[in-house]
Amino acid sequence: MNNAMRYLLQVIAYAAFAIAVGYLSFWPRYQYASPELANVKLSLSHATERVVPCVKLTPQQVAELAPNMRRTHSCERQRLPLILQLSVDGEITFEQEALPSGLWEDGPASIYERFDLAPGMHTIAVQLRDTAREDGWDYTHSEDVTLVAGRYMTITFKAENGGFAFR
Repeated sequence: MNNAMRYLLQVIAYAAFAIAVGYLSFWPRYQYASPELANVKLSLSHATERVVPCVKLTPQQVAELAPNMRRTHSCERQRLPLILQLSVDGEITFEQEALPSGLWEDGPASIYERFDLAPGMHTIAVQLRDTAREDGWDYTHSEDVTLVAGRYMTITFKAENGGFAFR
């Protein structure tokens, strides 16, 4: 096969590849949200309390530690699971127990969920437990919201900002 024929076949192969990539760049179309429904996103990452509470070290115990290892408290690493419940109009829609991340289960627990809801007025309530209590919730928030078809509402959580935020 001569060089001209080889170059022609390469051009045809490259053109076919470019056409395929171009076609796949716009088809099938990705739909972010249903135009008939509203979308609620629940997104949080939170470090719960430790399984064993931290212990305050005495001055003698601190002095016994190497200078670069001195600290006032001794803490076990493992954290409790995060328990979360979301209700829409008084009906429990989502409930999850999220385990802490990390090799020693010492990192934050994370939850990310999306829900499609009918547009209109809804009462959304969220409860979170991050302590060892057996019943009840450490953080709660309830809000009447108006959801719009094809739009998003986000529920986030930051303990340092007071808890849940609906946006």
